[in-house]
Amino acid sequence: MTAHQKPAEPAVDFVRRHIGPAPRDIDAMLQTVGASSLSALMGETLPASIRQKAPLDLGKPLSETEALAHMRGIASRNQVFTSLIGQGYSGTIMPTVIQRNILENPAWYTAYTPYQPEISQGRLEALFNFQTMICDLTGLDIANASLLDEGTAAAEAMALAERSSSVKTKAFFVDHDVHPQTLAVLRTRAEPLGWSLIVGDPARDLDKADVFGALFQYPGTHGGLTDPRAAIAALKAKGGVAVVAADPLALTLLASPGDLGADIAIGSAQRFGVPMGYGGPHAAYMAVKDALKRAMPGRIVGLSVDSRGQPAYRLALQTREQHIRREKATSNICTAQVLLAVIASMYAVYHGPEGLTHIARTVHRRTAVLAAGLKKLGFAPLSDSYFDTVTVAVNGQRQAIISHAAHEQINLRLDETTVSIALDETTTPAVIEGVWRIFGGTLSYAEIEKEARDALPSALHRSSKFMTHPVFNEHRSETELLRYMRKLSDRDLALDRAMIPLGSCTMKLNATTEMIPVTWPEFGALHPFAPKEQAAGYHAMFATLEKWLADITGYDAVSLQPNSGAQGEYAGLLAIRAYHLSRGDAQRTVCLIPSSAHGTNPASASMAGMDVVVVACDAGGNVDVEDMRKKAAQHADRLAAVMITYPSTHGVFEEHIRDICDIVHTHGGQVYLDGANLNAQVGLARPGEYGADVSHLNLHKTFCIPHGGGGPGMGPIGVRAHLAPFLPGHPAADGGKAPVGAVSAAPYGSASILVISYIYILMMGGEGLTRATEVAILNANYIAKRLDPHFPVLYKNHNGRVAHECIVDPRGLKTTSGVTVDDIAKRLIDYGFHAPTMSFPVPGTLMIEPTESESKAELDRFCDAMIAIRREIADVEAGRFKIEASPLRHAPHTVHDIAEDKWERSYTRAEGCFPAGTSRNDKYWCPVGRVDNVYGDRNLVCSCPPVSDYAQAAE
Repeated sequence: MTAHQKPAEPAVDFVRRHIGPAPRDIDAMLQTVGASSLSALMGETLPASIRQKAPLDLGKPLSETEALAHMRGIASRNQVFTSLIGQGYSGTIMPTVIQRNILENPAWYTAYTPYQPEISQGRLEALFNFQTMICDLTGLDIANASLLDEGTAAAEAMALAERSSSVKTKAFFVDHDVHPQTLAVLRTRAEPLGWSLIVGDPARDLDKADVFGALFQYPGTHGGLTDPRAAIAALKAKGGVAVVAADPLALTLLASPGDLGADIAIGSAQRFGVPMGYGGPHAAYMAVKDALKRAMPGRIVGLSVDSRGQPAYRLALQTREQHIRREKATSNICTAQVLLAVIASMYAVYHGPEGLTHIARTVHRRTAVLAAGLKKLGFAPLSDSYFDTVTVAVNGQRQAIISHAAHEQINLRLDETTVSIALDETTTPAVIEGVWRIFGGTLSYAEIEKEARDALPSALHRSSKFMTHPVFNEHRSETELLRYMRKLSDRDLALDRAMIPLGSCTMKLNATTEMIPVTWPEFGALHPFAPKEQAAGYHAMFATLEKWLADITGYDAVSLQPNSGAQGEYAGLLAIRAYHLSRGDAQRTVCLIPSSAHGTNPASASMAGMDVVVVACDAGGNVDVEDMRKKAAQHADRLAAVMITYPSTHGVFEEHIRDICDIVHTHGGQVYLDGANLNAQVGLARPGEYGADVSHLNLHKTFCIPHGGGGPGMGPIGVRAHLAPFLPGHPAADGGKAPVGAVSAAPYGSASILVISYIYILMMGGEGLTRATEVAILNANYIAKRLDPHFPVLYKNHNGRVAHECIVDPRGLKTTSGVTVDDIAKRLIDYGFHAPTMSFPVPGTLMIEPTESESKAELDRFCDAMIAIRREIADVEAGRFKIEASPLRHAPHTVHDIAEDKWERSYTRAEGCFPAGTSRNDKYWCPVGRVDNVYGDRNLVCSCPPVSDYAQAAE
């Protein structure tokens, strides 16, 4: 190196790659917003009273190469045994074509929730296929587009049964052979609502019980198969609602829940190609009879028509119900498991009905051979009928079995007096021979197989067909499936194409390096109930991640269990409730919630058994402190909590946050701070230090877990020390003795995707995270400054600053031009952008959040598009054409507009299809025109109809 040469910069500086604007761009943007430095801008944006004093110190950041090497070290500490534990989790084989082109493809994992249907047709079709598959397998009329896990689905089904039943008794019957983690989640859900659970044998105990509904496990958690028809019929005769928790693979061979008389079916689609992942993420399902469709929680994909009368998918019925009905919502479900539902649906497309049936028959046949061998060794199965799981008495040999199982590196389900063995599609004859050795015998699979008999009861054999639609029967070659997946992804607009400027949703970069270890078998192949020592790497990562999150937020303890933001809210409120109960304050049930709050807040409070009292907001969008003071005093004896979003949903750091916390604490309440907007605080302010007692942390927002088309998500909670004893427990971890029970089916929620947030923090370090927050705030202020002359920014602080997002207000333009917020959102598609958040929290407005990941060039492209749209509105105002005849109202434009023989509109094709500043070479073509939402709800179609119906829908 010569004297004039500078040392080369590191080949991989992750912080620089994660943050969009280059240093020179940051200087230019600061000049535009009128700030002398990032530090000065932060001083004008955040109240000095909440600024953390010490820099965030999380250790030296690693490069991408170093981070992957570090993760290899963690992975090596996990031991991948063959897990035959079952209990709702199975080994499975994800087809590599699906792994590479769905799970590892940013076109799928960086997409947002399909609230804008015109640019979501690909993932909506995949979810439509999922619903069709579930409806066919369960024999019920309508399915939703996934829930968080089987335990959550069971809790939601119980709540649905309570709402729908004519029985007024507040008791619910649970099959004694239900999965233990499901029972735990049910207990947690029932207790705050005053519902009691009766656990027993449906055949023996249900008839005497006075209940609003019952849950049957099919097959049972220990493998047994019984015919529940008589018990279901008796339950329904008394007005109760029947819920069947069913294994979808078993349903290819067994009579469907619909055939059994069920009103609701729930379960997990995990074994349809999704790794166990030490607990998740996995798509749960729910299907119901037609009469229950309008009360069913979660998202439903329906078939509607677009502006040309052509078929188009959209979310139907109670879309975002929790935002509309708030404390009267039937559920707080906000995140689904879209990416995992897509994988499960593609697994079904890949295999088809014949392939799934073949897998099921193979699994059952090998289970029958296993059972025959065990019987030969003196361990006769306790049930004569089963699908994939057999249970035997240990006969005093428990310790020997444990020792032999460890030697064979096979995990079995060990109870005090029994052992259960669950097989799956990965189970080979060699594994079965290994199980026999565990039980003391050396047998030949081939020899035992000759004598083994199947064990499915004839009365439960499936007779109805399923998955007859062409989509499940036309993609047998990899070529065809590859092209089908590519065709669907091309219909969508995800983060891999363009900025997604949604406010409150933080659509930031999900870096490839963060995603890589998710599919490593050391993380993906672990069963959530495997012995803890086999997951030493996981637990080391959990401990470090919990510490980092505590350091970032100023809290004392963290639970990683909640697997969505809304579930985190629920867990946080349960902690507050349990804290008050432990102090003898059972009367503390009032939860104060500002009128600006995210809709899941009041829904979560209701689920936690709290009474919602709304606090007003002032003209600046801030919480009305005097109204807060008044209502806190009014309800002082009953005050449980306040739920605050900070910075506010209006995109501003409220100056009086410490006052709000003090008011609530003075009257004996606790402060729940919604962590949806934590991306504006990391490294700058710690909620646990300025007055909050508990927060959920959206890892799929601030900490880079991808949105995946609307899920997976994660919502861990951080708490102050006094609430730590009331973090969620889990029977697999504490035997069910924790004061607050499980909120998720697995102890660490969707554990396999925690590696993403872990690596993100590992590569950013404290300084990098702080810089990310500063640039996120800069980017938002830059957009606000550029757009304010054209679309006024609705809320700013006293220095004229916004936080990490801003709300622009086009409402006045409706008077001058007739333009609606929908028109602007759909026209943005023609410019190649996803719309900002529409009409939330203020009807008729647009909430914009750029994140730190977007470059100045992309921010300018977005601002230029918005300004160009304002000019188009000016054309309407000037009388060039009426709004009905404008490109705004006809947006989005499709290839059909280019191909149309006649063009009789008052603007040119070029103006409509290639608006100012867009690139013709890189044009994103929306596959459908504007979707008719009203038609879709009036003519509800939520599973694949016969092909002929598509033509009828277009007439």
